Amino acid sequence: MRYKDLSGKEIVNAKTGSRLGVLGQTDLELDEKTGQINSFIIPNYSWFGMKREGENIRINWTDIKKIGEDMIIIEA
Repeated sequence: MRYKDLSGKEIVNAKTGSRLGVLGQTDLELDEKTGQINSFIIPNYSWFGMKREGENIRINWTDIKKIGEDMIIIEA
């Protein structure tokens, strides 16, 4: 699966039911040797779109349970 196929999907935590963000507004942590995604880093935005420093959410690839048509379900 390519990143462009994941982009725009909403990320939802299955345990809490909370929305964590939309993929595409995230940074990626890649394995330099294989090019595989290790984790997504979701910035925490305030009301006016300003990023708050030091308050990022890291989602490991292994936390992803299901990738659907519109959303990505994680257990973290």
